Amino acid sequence: MTGEQKVVLILGSGPNVTASQNWPAAWFDHIVAMNNAWRVRPDWTALVYPEDFPADRMPDRVSSDQCLIGARAFVPAQNGFGGFVYAGGTMAFTTGYWALSALRPTVLAFMGCDMVYPKSGDTHFYGTGTADPLRDDITLRDLGAKSARLALVAARQGCSCVNLSQDPSALLFPRAKPESLRNRRVSLDLDRARYAALRAKEDALGYHTPTGRYWEDMRHVDPNAVAVLDQGWRDLFVRHAAQM
Repeated sequence: MTGEQKVVLILGSGPNVTASQNWPAAWFDHIVAMNNAWRVRPDWTALVYPEDFPADRMPDRVSSDQCLIGARAFVPAQNGFGGFVYAGGTMAFTTGYWALSALRPTVLAFMGCDMVYPKSGDTHFYGTGTADPLRDDITLRDLGAKSARLALVAARQGCSCVNLSQDPSALLFPRAKPESLRNRRVSLDLDRARYAALRAKEDALGYHTPTGRYWEDMRHVDPNAVAVLDQGWRDLFVRHAAQM
């Protein structure tokens, strides 16, 4: 698919997210911020945040053009695409699945979501913070695989996932420049049989958490089974990326 696309910019809290402050709003149809990233630029259209996000870090004012997206909105969206155990327990992936469901983009462009943290210095654009992906959590064991899964689910919906960062990244998305997103080619050439087989494996395992609070009972989850799925998504993504 070529021609003008429907572009959604997703902003995380990585140090490099501040580069987006000078990007013209006309390059995007929606600007979706995660957690504290609403501070990066005032023209965000949606703010996605978890249940435990501190109230004093929320914006003081929300305009009629902006909306707040809490767990009641994003949990059903992520469950609709497979759930938290398979899709990954980071806000970057959660926000991506919510945007796919609610905004129907043809391009999902991520900035400040690299999830690579230095041992010293700033870890976030506002200084230092807690890096969720460094938790000992089964949903975070292979961030690259989780990004591959999101990219393939998006491709199945007619959407391309790209990374606007030029820094080292845990995301496997292809790199892109923000000014070129309107004319980006969206690859729909997906091995649908292998895609369907992976989704069927997920359904067979049945690791679903309707509340989104997957951490409350992980005793029934087999880490080896999740690792096999992760490798399957990685392998399929490599084949898909070769055709992009």
